[in-house]
Amino acid sequence: YTSGTMIKKESITQSLDKLEKIVQWFDEQSEVQVEEGLTKVREGAALIKDLRGRLKQVENEFTELKRELEDEDVV
Repeated sequence: YTSGTMIKKESITQSLDKLEKIVQWFDEQSEVQVEEGLTKVREGAALIKDLRGRLKQVENEFTELKRELEDEDVV
């Protein structure tokens, strides 16, 4: 994430699983240590940012494929 640690490129499913584990971690805590909680929030925010960009790329690819298929139908 932004403090020098890079998120390695994983599948979207793997990233979503990691995000779910962070949410579960918070759900399981009766008392959250501030430093550890902040680390988890940063990791989650980095995952969300990365996922938004990757999902947008996937959406763009689907749109382009749809356009190509529609163009073929016209010809």
